[in-house]
Formats: sequence, structure tokens, C-alpha cells
Amino acid sequence: MCVERLEKLLLAIVMGISMMLVATGSIKAGFLLQFGTMVILILSSFTGFCFITKILESVFPPCRGKDKS
Repeated sequence: MCVERLEKLLLAIVMGISMMLVATGSIKAGFLLQFGTMVILILSSFTGFCFITKILESVFPPCRGKDKS
């Protein structure tokens, strides 16, 4: 699995955990997790630097040359 696909998978898992926390009554924890994810995505979109991608690139290969869709 390559970095970009793994990043999308991890984002979906984090969103699912956030939904689970809200559904079980931990609204504050779900909100904080969702807010932290939003901050990371906003900073990533404005700066082009994604901390998570840099960490994952040290372990997994990038998706260059593969179909990204």
C-alpha cells in the first residue's frame, strides 16, 4: 500500500472513531478529534506540508507511477 492511499484510509478511520465517540455519548472527545483532524487538513492544504505523510513516507513507498484514483 502506498502513502497517499494509506493516508486516506487513516483519515476515514479517524472520522469513524469520531462518529463512534459522539454516538456513545463522548461528545467532547469526538468534537476534539474532529477539530484536530480539521486543523491538520487545513494546514496541509494551505502549506502543502502534511506531517502524517512525512511520517508514513519513511515506512511506505509513495504512489508515484501508480493510478491514484
